[in-house]
Amino acid sequence: MRRQFMAASSIEKRMRKPKTAKFYRVSIGGFHTAPGVKIENTAALNGGRLLMPPPGRRGFPPLPESPRLLIDRSLGRAPGDWELFYGFRLASDRMKDLLESIDREGVVFLKCETRSLTGPAAPTYWLCDVIRVLDAIDEQKSQGTIVDDGTPYRRYDLMAGARLVFKQQAVGSAHIFRPRFWVGVICDQIMKDACREAGMRGISFEDVSRG
Repeated sequence: MRRQFMAASSIEKRMRKPKTAKFYRVSIGGFHTAPGVKIENTAALNGGRLLMPPPGRRGFPPLPESPRLLIDRSLGRAPGDWELFYGFRLASDRMKDLLESIDREGVVFLKCETRSLTGPAAPTYWLCDVIRVLDAIDEQKSQGTIVDDGTPYRRYDLMAGARLVFKQQAVGSAHIFRPRFWVGVICDQIMKDACREAGMRGISFEDVSRG
């Protein structure tokens, strides 16, 4: 079953406060090719299956050993500070430091073993997951589509034209989170500005309030 979010009426829009907090969809961006990173111990980590969060929650599954990564230019470009990696992200040392300094409770990290075939030692990378999930989307004021409403598979379809309004009380002091019923990651202006000022590579931000 699909149904549309309710868009705010023109009267409601005029009564709204003119200045509200901005939120951004956090995505991978800035590169057009895949990073030169290969996981070498997939079979030992998860029985050869894709590395994904446990069913029904975020975070890492129980792993018998650390992920071992081969990082080499022969495999592709040098990885950025924020890379999509199976069901998680790969974060550089400095990205880890930034995220923990701004919102330590919203993220978890697992250090990977890294090596290179040639040249200097491979840089340190961390498996990263945004674990905070908030029921923060105001469905009455947002625009989008709800899929499988009334079922355990309820989720948001936030493709082109979607516009999101967040409940400030539900967000609270969080700077990075995942909205309930959606797999994407959202951050606030503070997190976006910190990443921009630090010159983080491989991360992009889309204003989700514009539609």
